[in-house]
Amino acid sequence: MTNALQMQSTLLENGVLEVALAEVAIPEPKDHEVVVRVEASPINPSDLGVMFGPADISAATSTGKGAKTVLSAPVAPQIMPRFKARVGQALPVGNEGAGVVVAAGKNPEAQALMGKTVALLGGGMYAQYRAAPAMMCLPLPEGATAKEGASCFVNPLTALGMTETMRMEGHKALVHTAAASNLGQMLNKICIADGIDLVNIVRKKEQADILKGLGAKYIVNSSDESFMSDLTDALHATGATIAFDATGGGNLASQILTCMEQAAARTPSEYSIYGSVAHKQVYLYGGLDLSPTVLNRAYGMAWGVGGWLLPHFLARVGMEKGNELRTRVARELKTTFASHYTDELSLAEALDAATAKKYNLKTTGEKYLMCPNKGL
Repeated sequence: MTNALQMQSTLLENGVLEVALAEVAIPEPKDHEVVVRVEASPINPSDLGVMFGPADISAATSTGKGAKTVLSAPVAPQIMPRFKARVGQALPVGNEGAGVVVAAGKNPEAQALMGKTVALLGGGMYAQYRAAPAMMCLPLPEGATAKEGASCFVNPLTALGMTETMRMEGHKALVHTAAASNLGQMLNKICIADGIDLVNIVRKKEQADILKGLGAKYIVNSSDESFMSDLTDALHATGATIAFDATGGGNLASQILTCMEQAAARTPSEYSIYGSVAHKQVYLYGGLDLSPTVLNRAYGMAWGVGGWLLPHFLARVGMEKGNELRTRVARELKTTFASHYTDELSLAEALDAATAKKYNLKTTGEKYLMCPNKGL
């Protein structure tokens, strides 16, 4: 076999986004590279951003069968100009995954990985084969499967990056929204192990129950009438002054800052018309809510709202710290960083419109796994 399948997403000039399987040549490794037969790759929200972009997946349809399946979805005319640079480009999909090294370049570091199961962060992972530099591969612990290692980059490093950012910026506790997600569960395990107070914000009782089962101490439900007072109580108890918000839109970031200010006011200090002097920070790292971010500035002047992205964080901390975090992930792959999946999909199954509508919901507690070589 000389060719294999790769999932690509293309925005057409007529306002239709198409996701299809392209037949591409199986790569030949360069001296410093390996070729990985991809066995498993998770569907993360960041993957969906490339895969479906601005399309309305609720109106998606599929045509064809098997490797000829094509998923099509409309893009609203009023937002097409914002994505002009993407029109006509066939974008490979999938940020991370794991599989077996089936070919290696002649360099020693590449040859050392031959036949091993490795994890990889490099884009284009919704493909049957992927070439990558050997240094980008993380060999999995003895006995670990590709499915167990498929999600060992994005969510684990994001969760670890949150606690590292907290320390680097001088905070002592943190807040996380959409807290019962796969990532949120990892973050709870990290914080419990490392002795960090974590305030979890959820939307449903069922989500709170998941976190209680993990041993989480501070859980507040944004659907409760007492949410603001409950959140203020938790912030006062923990002293949390940094938050990571997965929703992005709406007024949740503003509510968190307001409650941080109210919590600070419970500790007597010299009065200032500018509010508390302790800096309060909310980082938006997700986009579960695509509406505008609304800020009602009732929290003094010592505050900030910004974006947080894993690649930017890794570039900021450098290779040595990044390798330290990756080593921890590998060491705790089956415990702290274990992932559980709702379903496993082949490349073609993932292009079925009904199936795509399910995993595109990004429902808390549900996570899907792409298996590019499934059924072959």
